[in-house]
Formats: sequence, structure tokens, C-alpha cells
Amino acid sequence: MSDKDAAKQIEAKRRSKFLVVVDDTPEVRVAVRYATKRARNIRCGVVMLRVVEPIDFQQWAGVAEIMRSEAHEAAEDLLHKLAEQVNQDSGILPELVIREGIARDEILKLVDQDPAIRMLVLAAAPGGEGPGPLVAALAGQMAGNLSFPITVIPGSLTDEQIDRLT
Repeated sequence: MSDKDAAKQIEAKRRSKFLVVVDDTPEVRVAVRYATKRARNIRCGVVMLRVVEPIDFQQWAGVAEIMRSEAHEAAEDLLHKLAEQVNQDSGILPELVIREGIARDEILKLVDQDPAIRMLVLAAAPGGEGPGPLVAALAGQMAGNLSFPITVIPGSLTDEQIDRLT
């Protein structure tokens, strides 16, 4: 491999990004930590996506707008809190994205719009209730139609276990 080819590969890795979907579950912390540690080790970026469910209060438009505004504010607060932790742990400044819609659809749209996203990192819910609806949809029925790999991390992993994996 020539020096020029090696430089292109390094540049491609720098442009690569891991996508983490941020929600209100406790296991999201595991997905964020794994993506952050892995991204730091291979020198790529992190995108954190928060999808806000659409609010449909057609009869009371003012109430719907207040609820929408509060949901976006809460999403921003959560993303900024996680981004601060990402930066402290790795020195990475993650990209923060807020979308309104159905999570599965918004993930696919974002990946289609940003070709630098090379992997989706999700954490499965611990316990016997199953992995969670997003993991089931993306890693199950839709997995064969995706153009990027999905990494599903057990949501019960400790920080030490994640550090050993990355």
C-alpha cells in the first residue's frame, strides 16, 4: 500500500462516524460510552440523534406547540449532558441532532443524508422483556435492507466491561 493510499484510509476513518440513538432508557448510557470509546480508538466521530415523537393536538394548536417546544428543550438538555460526558471521556465533540418523527424512519433518513455514518450503535434493554422496539425493528426485520452495520450492546454492561471491549 502506498503512502497516498494509507493517507486516504486514515482520512476516511476520520470522516467516519458512529451514530447513537439517544432516548430516555438507562441503557442509552451504555451505547454512548461504547460508541465514544470505540470512536476515540479508531479516530472517528460520534453523532447522537434524539428523535422526538410527533405531537398531534389538532384541536388545541397552542397546547401542541408548547408541548413540542418542551420536548425539544428536554431533548437538547439530554443531548448536551451526554455530549459533555462524551467530551470528558474521549475529547470528542459529538454532533447533536434532534428530529421529530418515528425513530426508525428518522434514523434511516439521517443515515441516507450523511454518508459518513458507518455504524449504528444501540443498547439492548437488560432483562427478559426483549431488546426493545428499536433494536428489534432495526436489527430484526429491517437489518437486511440497511447499508451499514448495527452494533447492539447489552444494556447491562459496566463501564469496565465496555472499556475492555473497546
